[in-house]
Amino acid sequence: MDLGLKGRVALVAAASKGLGRAVAEELAAEGASLVLCARGEEALQETCAAIAAATGVPVLGVAADVSNPADVARVVQAAMDRFGRVDVLVTNAGGPPAGTFDTLSREMWEAATHLLLTSVVELTRAVLPGMKERGWGRILNVTSIAAKQPVENLLLSNSLRAAVTGMARTLANEVAPFGVTVNNILPGYTRTERVENLADVLAARDGITAAAAPPGGKPKSPCAAWASPGNLRRSRLFCVRSAPATSPAPPLP
Repeated sequence: MDLGLKGRVALVAAASKGLGRAVAEELAAEGASLVLCARGEEALQETCAAIAAATGVPVLGVAADVSNPADVARVVQAAMDRFGRVDVLVTNAGGPPAGTFDTLSREMWEAATHLLLTSVVELTRAVLPGMKERGWGRILNVTSIAAKQPVENLLLSNSLRAAVTGMARTLANEVAPFGVTVNNILPGYTRTERVENLADVLAARDGITAAAAPPGGKPKSPCAAWASPGNLRRSRLFCVRSAPATSPAPPLP
């Protein structure tokens, strides 16, 4: 399927593994040049090398913590230095700690806000002016089903994912006249390292095995099966596709 992304430049956050890596791989398969960021340098560079070798597209990796606005600015500047623009932004971040209201300190709330909400705001703030000026841009926020269906013991994630959803929905109306779309995707229970870690937390709390304690209980699907990161690739890319009448991507510098 040609989604009209060949020659576009995509910035994907938290892209060294899991959902972020899955969408980065599919963007590359569609011919988009990539800027990937993640906190772990080694895993990030391994992902960049693997995607570049498999697809032949340019891939730039920048180790960064998106909860730090200075790191966000550095990633975007690296993208501008290498490619001159960012056409597609995919915001994504690891989840905050699990816990109930009584166990979550003010510092934990502040850290989670920087990770899940401020990171989206700062990434968007950095790339949106260029998208509006060029008359084309795609912003996709990877949040969680927790934004609509709160998950037990994930108070921080439940609260702040919903904040991202509300912000993005409002922003979508503001920037639509400029040829920029803003969408959220809310993955359900997907077999990632994050979900496995949460299962360990619940197992320790309840004195059971991790296999018996997936977050939120059994998989919420008719087939009682967990999704894999690859299951969601196409649904994400559909949100960043070019419309048939859209002009082709400008050449890279």
